[in-house]
Amino acid sequence: MATELIKQVNIGKDTATKLKLVGINNVEELKAAGVENAFIRLRTLDPGACICLLYGLDGAISDIKSSELSVERKKELQQFIKSLK
Repeated sequence: MATELIKQVNIGKDTATKLKLVGINNVEELKAAGVENAFIRLRTLDPGACICLLYGLDGAISDIKSSELSVERKKELQQFIKSLK
């Protein structure tokens, strides 16, 4: 249920609703999908989804604020975004 997702760090109402629309209904399903897969699925709804969403999803899976992601992890996620273009 989306309300469970909202309780997760970095996940707001809008993102939780979109996650539910792409078949991710709770934190366990988000973790099982993985950050890259979840992001790709969200991009089907929002082609303009940006790096901030990707950081937020990664932080949500790791249970840390997106601003606390390591520089190395951010670089990995930036490379992933570039690979989608």
